[in-house]
Amino acid sequence: MPNHLLKYYQQVRARSEEICAPLQTEDYVVQPVAEVSPPKWHLGHTSWFFETFVLADYQPDYQVFNDQFNYIFNSYYETVGKRVVRTDRGNLSRPTVKEIYAYRAHVNQAMQKLILNQGTDAKLVKLITLGLQHEQQHQELLITDIKYILGHNPLLPPCTLLTDSELPSSNTWLTINSGLYTIGHSGQGFCFDNELCQHKVYLNPFQIQKHPVSNVEFLQFIKAGGYQNFEYWHSAGWDWVQQNKITAPLYWHYVNGEWRYYNTQGLTQIALNQAVNHISYYEASAYAQWKGLSLPTEAQWEVASEQLNWGQRWEWTNSAYLPYPGFKKLPGAIGEYNGKFMVNQMVLRGASIATSPGHARVTYRNFFHPHERWQFMGLRLVRNQ
Repeated sequence: MPNHLLKYYQQVRARSEEICAPLQTEDYVVQPVAEVSPPKWHLGHTSWFFETFVLADYQPDYQVFNDQFNYIFNSYYETVGKRVVRTDRGNLSRPTVKEIYAYRAHVNQAMQKLILNQGTDAKLVKLITLGLQHEQQHQELLITDIKYILGHNPLLPPCTLLTDSELPSSNTWLTINSGLYTIGHSGQGFCFDNELCQHKVYLNPFQIQKHPVSNVEFLQFIKAGGYQNFEYWHSAGWDWVQQNKITAPLYWHYVNGEWRYYNTQGLTQIALNQAVNHISYYEASAYAQWKGLSLPTEAQWEVASEQLNWGQRWEWTNSAYLPYPGFKKLPGAIGEYNGKFMVNQMVLRGASIATSPGHARVTYRNFFHPHERWQFMGLRLVRNQ
């Protein structure tokens, strides 16, 4: 058991550094907008998580690497003290990138010792697993934040390589019968607390697209004036479009009379048969309205998931991020992980090409504010009957 856990730990920790391997030192520090954290902050924060929530409690002789790091790398945990405001993470020219990697090595050495000595303790294993799942979440954030940093550099340099896939040229509609269904996580595998409290939902009959919406389909919405017609938009969404002069998904640029987008090769031609990417909930909902259809609820998505082609994009649903019936926050800092965010956000289901291997499952409830779109976000449609 300890050796298995140690291997898992080493694999996850190594992947974070592999994601950052193509970066130059200057790339590690940039923070173009509040939502995007500098890559070196992610590397430090994920180490701080193990130092603060694991090593401090389970290894009495552990020496913290730097007393100031709790202030620098605490993200939102009120329980563990004051922290640097999120918008100021880009001002942290110190500690240096070299120091951050030394910090990771320091924590890794202590964690290896702890796992080999106490790796059969069930409570400890559960906590370390949470820490690794947490780091996998930050690995996806690393990829999307790096893309945002480089995608807003005027030179538009190529960013982290990801393999995307083509969709079929035509979509298929799947029919789901009315009935009482069960959603939520069950079994022995890992899940976050917001997936627990499995419960019944009744669904009316509906049809759902087997594949997500493609670039060529979304391009039709743009050409039809979708971004200029208020009738398709929520009031808040229309305000967002007007105030920010939104005319296309994030990273799309209108150059010499045609739309191009920024991806792993830099600025290039749009791959028309790939899933549309980097759209907000407002845009996803407006597209559905333009088509005379709807976004699926998260229950509809989960019930149909076994028949869906999913995993290319996180898919916006029509469900607000709310607690499942019977949900209870855990005590202490770990209880701040999900429950405190259950307001003013929308649920996304599935996974994306930026999601870490082994991190996806059909019960996963991702959530973001409706205007956010720097993650790998797309949509599919439903036809309610």
